[in-house]
Amino acid sequence: MSSAADTASTRPSTRPKTSPKAIKFLFGGLAGMGATVFVQPLDLVKNRMQLSGQGSKAREYRTSFHAVASILRNEGIGGIYTGLSAGLLRQATYTTTRLGIYTVLFERMSKADGTPPNFFMKAFIGMTAGATGAFVGTPAEVALIRMTADGSERVCVCVCVRERVCEREGVCVSVCGCIPTMARAVVVNAAQLASYSQSKQALLDSGYFRDDILCHFCASMISGLVTTAASMPVDIVKTRIQNMRMIDGKPEYRNGVEVLVKVIRKEGFFSLWKGFTPYYARLGPHTVLTFIFLEQMNRFYKIYFLDS
Repeated sequence: MSSAADTASTRPSTRPKTSPKAIKFLFGGLAGMGATVFVQPLDLVKNRMQLSGQGSKAREYRTSFHAVASILRNEGIGGIYTGLSAGLLRQATYTTTRLGIYTVLFERMSKADGTPPNFFMKAFIGMTAGATGAFVGTPAEVALIRMTADGSERVCVCVCVRERVCEREGVCVSVCGCIPTMARAVVVNAAQLASYSQSKQALLDSGYFRDDILCHFCASMISGLVTTAASMPVDIVKTRIQNMRMIDGKPEYRNGVEVLVKVIRKEGFFSLWKGFTPYYARLGPHTVLTFIFLEQMNRFYKIYFLDS
């Protein structure tokens, strides 16, 4: 008679079939790029507002609507999509890496029967994936900040990185802001995971929601509000450092702390949250659209390749 251990060892694995790792990375990048097509104008407005009025309390843009009106008046309808090529490149690097690593680690940390890891492990996986993705995507994000700052969509994103950054200011500047970018990614993922999980559970417990797209959308918007408030000071540091110029052969800022001190002293404490409205309006829908696209691609892949 065989032992229980022998029986267990010969029992077929109940772990569900999943797509190859390359497909996980591919779908993650495509989902992020698809979402960016819809929210790029909000990212443009957010960056313009964060860069306006540097060194003084006089702001170029009074509100988000004023920024949009100014862009449309001065740059035309196409101006609201300035920097789209860099935005897509950023998603192709940052989101491909972030979602790919998150999905792979999530499945590896799940049990054989498909039971997901606990909340704290999810948070750790998310922060790890976010920091890694931010490191990979920093050069593309530098190009995005520069192109949205001066309305230079007419210039190819590769030319922007090569000529405006690497050749004029040094190769090291192409990865400037790497530390605040990674710090922002850690803050965003930590806040996003915790607030999304709690918001979704609260909505489901209320009895008015089911676990569907409407619930996911509402939870994402609540999560976006919390994440925006938590991450904007880090985000404005990242934006200022990535857009800084070399003055007499020296960088405009030495580190992120100097950015915070100068912004608070010269522009006021609440300037750390300049661009709050477009940032929040971008973060929630971008999260929803990214995961809707991702879930649909995974669904079709499962139907036509895994189950066929």
